[in-house]
Amino acid sequence: MTRLIKILPLAAVWGISLPAWAGLVLQNPEWKVELEPATLALKVTAAGEPARPVSDGVPARKVSALRQDDQSADWQWDDGRYRWEARLSGRDLTLILNAKAPGRVELLRQPAAAMGKGLLLPLAEGSYIPGGSKLWRDFLPGFAGGGLDTSENLSLPLWGMDYGRRSLHWLLLEPFNNQLAIRADGSNLALGLSHEFNPLNQQRPMTLLLRLADDNLLAGAQRYRQWLIEQGRYQTLADKIQAQPDTAKLIGASHVYLWGNNLLDVSDVRDWPAFIKLLRGPDPLAAKLRGRFDAEAGKVLRQAGAKPDHYQQRALMEAVNQALTAEARAGWLGKKPDWERMAAPYLRLRALAERLFGPALRPDASRWGGGLSRKTITALQAAGLKRLWLGADNWEGGLWQPQAVKAGVDAGYLMTAYDSYETALKPGYREDWLTAQQGEAIFRDCGVTLANGKKKAGFQQSGYYTNPDCVRDTLQQRTRALHAATGFNSWFLDAYATGMVFDDYTSGRQTGKAEMAAGYEKSMQWVANAYRLPVGSEMGNAATSRGIAFAHGMQVPVMGWGDADLQKNKQSPYFLGRWYPSNQPETFFKKVPLKQPYRDLYFSAPYRLPLYQAVFHGSVITTNHWLYDNLKFSNAYADNLLAQWLYNVPPLFHLSAASLKARLPQLQCADRAFRPLHEQLATQALTGFAWLNAEHTLQQTRFADGSRLTANFAAEPAVHGKQTLPPQSLLAELAGQSSRLLLVADCAGK
Repeated sequence: MTRLIKILPLAAVWGISLPAWAGLVLQNPEWKVELEPATLALKVTAAGEPARPVSDGVPARKVSALRQDDQSADWQWDDGRYRWEARLSGRDLTLILNAKAPGRVELLRQPAAAMGKGLLLPLAEGSYIPGGSKLWRDFLPGFAGGGLDTSENLSLPLWGMDYGRRSLHWLLLEPFNNQLAIRADGSNLALGLSHEFNPLNQQRPMTLLLRLADDNLLAGAQRYRQWLIEQGRYQTLADKIQAQPDTAKLIGASHVYLWGNNLLDVSDVRDWPAFIKLLRGPDPLAAKLRGRFDAEAGKVLRQAGAKPDHYQQRALMEAVNQALTAEARAGWLGKKPDWERMAAPYLRLRALAERLFGPALRPDASRWGGGLSRKTITALQAAGLKRLWLGADNWEGGLWQPQAVKAGVDAGYLMTAYDSYETALKPGYREDWLTAQQGEAIFRDCGVTLANGKKKAGFQQSGYYTNPDCVRDTLQQRTRALHAATGFNSWFLDAYATGMVFDDYTSGRQTGKAEMAAGYEKSMQWVANAYRLPVGSEMGNAATSRGIAFAHGMQVPVMGWGDADLQKNKQSPYFLGRWYPSNQPETFFKKVPLKQPYRDLYFSAPYRLPLYQAVFHGSVITTNHWLYDNLKFSNAYADNLLAQWLYNVPPLFHLSAASLKARLPQLQCADRAFRPLHEQLATQALTGFAWLNAEHTLQQTRFADGSRLTANFAAEPAVHGKQTLPPQSLLAELAGQSSRLLLVADCAGK
């Protein structure tokens, strides 16, 4: 029976400020919750445990209409502007806030004293932040800035606190329009949570769930997975394979980006004197190409002798490919791109180039090209690689090399178009940024409008970020034309699964963040269903994850974006490299040590936690971000590879025509280690995680079929049961199979 709450002073019911000690109590055999309605100050006591503060409370609000029954309560703030409901059910405390007017509401102030032994935070895959860690205390407040957006900056809308025998986990069942503030508090960290109600989301309640758990650090993620299933928002990999059969080709597949996606590669030239003579000659195509050379390329062509040096060869080939591409784009790209006729100029120019340059090039024009070429596919097959995800750096490579795409599909690989509709550019600007060339109408009409009436600037402050519902017709037209012309059997829609969403105030199509997220998911699902192929995206954040089968960026996300030593200072040993040459950009291929604190924050085993895998293993296959393949960081190679084995996620490599021979052995070794594990575990849920030593360097993951993977990240042997694991090794105990030992040293390469 609902009644006016009797444990509070009558003043509370009348809306007079409450003393700090006043509060209501919700209790069941599992735990007791003490909640202050005016401030949301919160304290919980698990059975047999001491009381633990969860929130110090926010500035007091006027309380009225406070009612309670045995395990629930409801009340109003500010004369009914806001209405709260609190429900205790088993180990879940659910708090629901409804609003009658826009406004930002501060919800929680979690002090350092509430952090316990460690903070569990889903920064990409997941981070364990030990209490009192100077490393994290110095880094995280600056990283969080004005607050973490809980749909974009957190891969899962949750965090947790480790208390040893117990843990507590906050789940934000409304992941949008929230800010999680982080600040230093003594030797530890403190958190604050706020939610914004605005005219676009005011009808959506803000729902928080506090989960009481034992010492299982994955309990919050597992509860979130359960909630997704209950809401009908969860799709298993098996479901996706049934709907899009080629998704099965992801199982056991290493992920590889191919660079050099133009018509020609330096290695295609067998007679340089003849090639240069033809390029200097009177043929109309040669004249058109020369007319598009920049000053440096023109100078190289004039000065090149009968035997051009390596720089001259590379510069001339780069100039020829750029000129061919510019000629091809001129045939379809403009204020209103002609998607249906897009492929024709590439086929025509390919035939003209074969006629002009054929005498100077290697025979069999179908094998011309760099990373994306038939000869690359042949080399990968010859290396015994049966399952691969192969991505071109943009879909234009498929228009130049449809025969390479077909060869890859015939070999059983996933050949993937890199595509994007998130940013639209003004026609004529940055035509090299091809995915953002969506035509004048899209640029004019589809940009996101902010609350202040201004358009939201796009990626790198160029163009505008777009509304997915507004650009979907273009997405459908362009993907349909590309799929027909190229035969790609996998699609990558960049940025749609990053959780970066906006409130769009454009008149006539006002769209809140939740609706925009649903729009991204609708577009990804449309591509998957229309062509019956697996679709992937960047990151794979939970709020925008429906419709994808794979995601790049969850294991190691973008880091140090504003750090000059990584991005600008070419004299720094940590400089990631130039975005040049186009067929093998340094930033992807140059091996460098990773600067601190990023090395430890993102790779050190004691700080990593498989939170995302606890939700999405068996649903979404994840990798490192494409900026950081397995070979990128010389001082993180072992930790990266071991974590991939332990979490059962694919390795990631970059390949080019010039690097193929050197990199292929490490790709082969990674494949031999990973593929058998993934073939058994890809569709299994990750059900458990444990540290097996005090240093947290001996770790174990467990899966739904009973399989166990145990990794020793240390540089010394570690005892596990009756076995001794060598340094930097993994023991695979797959259900129904003999155990298998993997050593990082076997795949270390040079």
